[in-house]
Amino acid sequence: MLVDSHCHLDFPELVSQFDAVLALMQGNGVTHALSVSVTLEDFPKIRAIAETYPHIFASVGVHPDYADLPVVSVEQLTALATHPKVVAIGETGLDYFRLKGDLGWQRDRFRTHIRAARACGKPLIIHTRSAADDTLRLMREENASEVAGVMHCFTENWDVAEAALEMGFYISFSGIVTFKNAKTLKEVAQKVPLERLLVETDSPYLAPVPHRGKTNQPGFVLHVAEEISRLRGISVNEVCTATTENFQRLFRCL
Repeated sequence: MLVDSHCHLDFPELVSQFDAVLALMQGNGVTHALSVSVTLEDFPKIRAIAETYPHIFASVGVHPDYADLPVVSVEQLTALATHPKVVAIGETGLDYFRLKGDLGWQRDRFRTHIRAARACGKPLIIHTRSAADDTLRLMREENASEVAGVMHCFTENWDVAEAALEMGFYISFSGIVTFKNAKTLKEVAQKVPLERLLVETDSPYLAPVPHRGKTNQPGFVLHVAEEISRLRGISVNEVCTATTENFQRLFRCL
């Protein structure tokens, strides 16, 4: 039993081959997946998938990369989060890699998501890129530890991971951990407590070795689990069991 804790099943690359995606999940023992929202406009597609398939869950949120979208409110997010298949708020956070200039609007949006998570009592899915210091600062200022959540597709160093762990967050590793040049990330994957570790694909992006360069999909999360097991010197079954239990505990589902 294995869970892909972060994918985008509504994206065209996966919708176009949806039956095959589900078949590979089953074949690789990936029993559940969390399909993550990046805009409110597309959220109905994600909700519909989660309503159709018992083993698919959903989140609601607006990704930090989308600068031109309307301002989102706590009330909007909490209303959409009442759906029984919505298990998290996000993805949300800060991204200073793709966007430059005055990013105050990005920080405001992040604060709104944290407040919505606290209001509805559901965990956060946090994206951070080239913005670790501000991400952690806003998490502290907005008391994100009250609901905790996951640092998804983690690519930072151990100091950032440790700070997030201290706030009750989980650390999720994607296919990046299988890349040869991901030395720092591999070291973090060895140090994160097993009871606070998740695995994901972030599909259709970041396909793990041996599928690097191809369209990623939830079934490939098995390769992430295999790399974690190799790095930690434990069996793949131990990784699968621990990460599934962690997913269940954090998102209160399965």
